[in-house]
Amino acid sequence: MLALLQSFRSLTIAFVAVLTLAPDMGQAERIKDIAAVAGVRSNQLVGYGIVVGLAGTGDGNSGLTLQSMQAMVSRFGLVTDVSGLNAKNAAAVMVTAELLPFVKPGQTLDITVSTMGGAKSLRGGTLLMTPLLGADGETYAIAQGNLVVGGLGVQGADQSSLVVNVPTVGRVPRGASVERMVPSSFLETPHLVLNLHRGDFTTAANTAEAINGIFGPEVAVPLDANSIRVRAPQDPSQRVTFLSLLENVEVTQAEPPARVIINSRTGTVVIGGNVRVTPAAVTHGSMTVRVNEDLNVDQGQTVVTNGDQTIVAPNDPVITPDSDIAVDAEPARAFVFDTGVSLSSLVDAINAVGASASDLVAILEALREAGALRAELVVI
Repeated sequence: MLALLQSFRSLTIAFVAVLTLAPDMGQAERIKDIAAVAGVRSNQLVGYGIVVGLAGTGDGNSGLTLQSMQAMVSRFGLVTDVSGLNAKNAAAVMVTAELLPFVKPGQTLDITVSTMGGAKSLRGGTLLMTPLLGADGETYAIAQGNLVVGGLGVQGADQSSLVVNVPTVGRVPRGASVERMVPSSFLETPHLVLNLHRGDFTTAANTAEAINGIFGPEVAVPLDANSIRVRAPQDPSQRVTFLSLLENVEVTQAEPPARVIINSRTGTVVIGGNVRVTPAAVTHGSMTVRVNEDLNVDQGQTVVTNGDQTIVAPNDPVITPDSDIAVDAEPARAFVFDTGVSLSSLVDAINAVGASASDLVAILEALREAGALRAELVVI
């Protein structure tokens, strides 16, 4: 470890020079942009509270809000019945916040406040003291403050209304005070583990190679397609400096796998640049079927002749359905893909026949079933 510290000190100046003088690399990304340090992460906090001071846009006579108000005033030694409360100026809310890593007690967090009842707007409201809990049920922060609401809701006497943005969600900048720090194993282990945001064996190998090229051999070892173990100094100040240099090392990422993403709800199709098509012939035409439904009504009548008199008696109407079916079929158009057709050629060929988004989806699915599409087809 002593040898690692000495080599680390000698490499610091040299490493900064390498970062300054290194030429731009195609597809190169900093480690901080493609990976995260294991154990260094944020934690989600959530709490239940009451917003007061609303201008008649609260929950009204909601049972949950009234019960919460009763419990709130009872903390101050006041005894009251639910029937004596009115929640038109109050709202029951859920409060959420993100506790960033290494945040210490006394520091503040931004919080988001959202209604959970029938409140129309939180504009002008104040959040009362609300404990924020972690996944373990412990209190990590206390929230309170005046809300900043970007939305607006207005309702007239005739029940007409106008809503701009979302008035039922607000934020309190620096509205929560941290009361407890989340323990971290950052300084407790002899190694750091980098987890790639998108696992790839090639990227993991390139990351380890780039680190070893700067800090020396066997400093970084790829564990799998997602993780790289890095030997780091034990001294806290040395480890922080080491990581600040480490996260700025540039790594050449592997080319992404060939993939076609289809959103079946919106018709959006995204085709990756590595998509290829083997030799295939595609014939695609569209057919329009029109069905017109109509009803023929025959009143009908009965004629009775009695001497010089003729009596016409109407019968019950007879309704007969009348259907008209017409089919318009456009001539099918064909195109051929040669060996190794690229993305641009694929798109040009499909656009040349005037295919719509739904037609494109059908063509791609058919190419996959035929084994001619050299890509993964993902439908979301």
